[in-house]
Amino acid sequence: MINLRTQGEMDTIAHAGSIIGRCHAELSARIVPGVSTQEIDTFVEEFIVGHEGAIPAFKGLYGFPGSACISLNEEVVHGIPSEDRILNEGDIVSVDIGVRLDGWYSDSARTFAVGSISSEARALLDVTSLALDAAMEVSVPGNHVGDIGAAVIRTCEGTNYGIIRELVGHGVGRELHEEPQVPNYGRDGHGPLLREGMVLAIEPMLSAGTPRIKTLEDGWTVITADRSLSAHFEHTVGITKDGPRILTLAEGPIAAGNPASETS
Repeated sequence: MINLRTQGEMDTIAHAGSIIGRCHAELSARIVPGVSTQEIDTFVEEFIVGHEGAIPAFKGLYGFPGSACISLNEEVVHGIPSEDRILNEGDIVSVDIGVRLDGWYSDSARTFAVGSISSEARALLDVTSLALDAAMEVSVPGNHVGDIGAAVIRTCEGTNYGIIRELVGHGVGRELHEEPQVPNYGRDGHGPLLREGMVLAIEPMLSAGTPRIKTLEDGWTVITADRSLSAHFEHTVGITKDGPRILTLAEGPIAAGNPASETS
């Protein structure tokens, strides 16, 4: 079943989302060579729980051990934080964060450059970010889920990037993963109708090589099959009569319990 949310319910999701947006903004200065993915995860958890009532949505979900999914270079999603995974100059790293607040979920991911990165890596990040922008732009009442995937495809035309098809976006609300699934490929006018009140996590994932993926022996970390670089950008988006409403922005509603550490 696809749930429709009221404006008030979207406001609550946006409160949770603003924590993620501001956490990502804080991470921009903290993701540097020499930092471990565990250090990033620790910061994310402390940032989230510093807001009254907020909890990291991913920690313990389906048995996941971290507060954030931190995926490095060829890792597409679900990278497990580790003291042994150290960021190096030229790496790219995706930090996927979920927050639960007052019984509602929000979900967003961003891929960061570690120091100075290659022009090839920068182009991959830029196109993946543009694909998210294009996908959100068509997320309006009367369009279809297929329009979202079609927008990703159009953004990638003329590139050699692979669109990861085995992983999809999803509805968000009382549960982190709800209907409908939101693939990063599709045809205009196909799939479930987009209706006012729907809330979707839209998350293009591109690779610099093959779109094929595999899961490592840890049972979580998904990598590109040819170990090419991968980028991932995601926002939680509300479908409204006034157009797409991004619910995971740093400048969104300020959640209660705003910690002083946020301005440090």
